[in-house]
Amino acid sequence: MKKTIGIDMDGVLADIEDHMLKAYERETGILMTRDDIKGLSEEEVIADPELAKKIFHQAGFFRTLPVMPGAIEAVKKLMEEYEVYIVSAAMEFPLSLFEKREWLSEHFPFISWRNIIFCGDKSIIDTNYLIDDHCKNLDFCKGKAIMFTAFHNVNKNHHKRINHWNDIHSLLKEIEADKLAVA
Repeated sequence: MKKTIGIDMDGVLADIEDHMLKAYERETGILMTRDDIKGLSEEEVIADPELAKKIFHQAGFFRTLPVMPGAIEAVKKLMEEYEVYIVSAAMEFPLSLFEKREWLSEHFPFISWRNIIFCGDKSIIDTNYLIDDHCKNLDFCKGKAIMFTAFHNVNKNHHKRINHWNDIHSLLKEIEADKLAVA
């Protein structure tokens, strides 16, 4: 039986940072770069809750996210050795549920609908590995947590980390080798 991997969407498979910054500039006229927001929480980047709601509840926001570089190829390769599940908290933003499903159909059509989990709380996920950009999900991971680098987690260091999809295969081999060495 294959080991399982849960993979988050926003900030991991989908590049939400640039998209969010462009939407923020359209709404406010203020240009911010990835460097400007490094180390800030999402609430610090868009401090006005009404503006955040307007941006993230906008029709098409989640449907038009760009794919993270290397994500498609990396997931295909992972599927050769692991049972891959896409795990996304899609309940907070009502439009995102349908848009995320459509986005996955376009960019990751090789992932079965049976391997897509839309939920509100990821603490219920029981995979061997969870790749996510939020500590709020990784801290309660039942398996091995792997943090995907994002602007809001650059100062967090309590999980194994990957900075790019090119790094995932070597990190998984390292984790497996460490488990064998301990056994």
